[in-house]
Amino acid sequence: MSAIRLLVLGAVRRHGRAHGYQVRNDLEFWGADEWSNTKPGSIYHALKQLAKQGFLHAYDIAPSTVGGPPRTEYELTEKGTAEYFSLLRGALTTHDRLDLLSAGLGFMADLPRAEVLALLRQRIEHLRGWRESVTDYGTPEGHLGEIMRLWVHSAEAGAEWTRGLIERIEGGAYSFAGEGGDPFAGVLAEG
Repeated sequence: MSAIRLLVLGAVRRHGRAHGYQVRNDLEFWGADEWSNTKPGSIYHALKQLAKQGFLHAYDIAPSTVGGPPRTEYELTEKGTAEYFSLLRGALTTHDRLDLLSAGLGFMADLPRAEVLALLRQRIEHLRGWRESVTDYGTPEGHLGEIMRLWVHSAEAGAEWTRGLIERIEGGAYSFAGEGGDPFAGVLAEG
């Protein structure tokens, strides 16, 4: 599963129809280049690949004012919408990919509150299972044991943070699909 696929599909979805520069601007505005592999080239490549695979529809619009090729705008297809929600749900349950989890958190408001809570509870179960599978091997001696301790600590810290997020959401934090209002107000880059 790829964080860039989720980020690009989600950014296009937020606009309804967007060109590459808008998607790039949004991802930079969100700081995604700091916590995921979203460099300008990878964003444009993802847009083209997602269109080629039928997840996005590409529209060539007015030619560039500087003499380049026509600007292309993208819009999610039905297949793209299904892929977006599949990736989003998977991202919210991931236990070992912070870039993917971060992308999922950025778009979790597209799902109903109850579903987000259920997915985050699944994440805790995945973390528990991963921790148990790690400790089944025992803890090696010496500096290699530090790897095991790091993994166990990561699983425990991830579960603790997720329980806190669940508590905040249950307490009414954030706005989710079907609750009215714009849960994404202020998250699109200007221009």
